Amino acid sequence: MRISYNKLWKLLIDKEMNKHDLKVAAGVSSASIAKLGKCENVTTDVLLKICEALNVHMDDIMETIDD
Repeated sequence: MRISYNKLWKLLIDKEMNKHDLKVAAGVSSASIAKLGKCENVTTDVLLKICEALNVHMDDIMETIDD
């Protein structure tokens, strides 16, 4: 099982935002955004900051996928 952030990228498209806009709005590092792009692990603090910036819940930006 793995985590997918495809919901986040689709949400950014809907909100007409790019990764840089997300980084600035959420106050997270470029490294964290890069990890999200590679579907790597990030801290829950980063995920919460993104959720607060976009006014969404965790299940709106990520999902688990069976391998």
